[in-house]
Amino acid sequence: MPVRPLQWIAFLLALVLLGYGCAGPSHTAKQAENGYEKIRLVMTCNGGKTMDGLVSMKFIQMVEEESGGNIQIVLFPNEQLTGGDTRKGIEMLADGSVDLGGYGAGTLSLLDERLAVASIPWSYSSYQEARRVIDSTGGAYYAKLLANQGLVYLGSTHNGLRQLTNNKRPIRTLEDMAELRVRVPGGGVHEEFIRAVGGIPVYLSWSELPIAISQGVVDGQDNGFLTTNSARLQDIQKYMTVWNYCYENFIFLANDELFNHLEPKTQELLRNKMREACEWGRDRMEQDETHIREEFRNTGMEITELTEEQLAPFREKTRPLVQRLKETYGEEACTAFQIP
Repeated sequence: MPVRPLQWIAFLLALVLLGYGCAGPSHTAKQAENGYEKIRLVMTCNGGKTMDGLVSMKFIQMVEEESGGNIQIVLFPNEQLTGGDTRKGIEMLADGSVDLGGYGAGTLSLLDERLAVASIPWSYSSYQEARRVIDSTGGAYYAKLLANQGLVYLGSTHNGLRQLTNNKRPIRTLEDMAELRVRVPGGGVHEEFIRAVGGIPVYLSWSELPIAISQGVVDGQDNGFLTTNSARLQDIQKYMTVWNYCYENFIFLANDELFNHLEPKTQELLRNKMREACEWGRDRMEQDETHIREEFRNTGMEITELTEEQLAPFREKTRPLVQRLKETYGEEACTAFQIP
């Protein structure tokens, strides 16, 4: 995909401001008194106020504090280096134009579709279950797939269990979904799921969504509590259905050429602080959802939490989709993520 001139101007200007010139991060770094090499790195992420941006900022803070300021990381959130082009952002990370990054697992499936395996509908009903799986066999599988793409897996944090908001009606049955126009972030699992349960998926970028809702272009959207709150969608959506149909997470990674040129102590620091930042992000999301849910109610949003009995028809309707996805991702991926 060609890069627009303004994207390269923004990127090269960022490098100049950071003191890199056009040669990338400096690896002829001076040894600091505390044993850490003195380097500056560029990090990118797709969001800003969403958990990928928050965890990135926490990670940067902890790395700079632990290294005494010798390891400096400059973050470009909201895909600033590529003018919003997520695909190009991932390409730049893979080819070493950017050092570190944070992206949704579904977005990274552009590199390998199996990276989206955790998003198979109804796989995880709680954050604790997803944590346990990813921190054991799932994370090791991510690392294996990403290594084949020239990337080093550093950690994973919650993006959220996805819920549905809309302006038409409370959603309790499959019949309630009929003709509901729901924004989806592109093709793949979310589009197929909305279509399978009777809705009409509509592709829109995240930045376009608030206006599209206000103008009636779409009736609603599906995202976790924190992401929905980050755009204040509770102010323009009347109904929320809590059904936890899909778990999503952000993956944090490094370009392997960059990472392998770092000193072992620096590598260990980056790994450890990213794990800590991801845990911080997970804890924060789980805690914040309780408060956000109450805030949504206070704004007048009607929240419907589906029972297992109410969920059963949705599960049955999407059974063919789930089975096909399992076959697509393969036995190894499903075993790694403990999806029967």
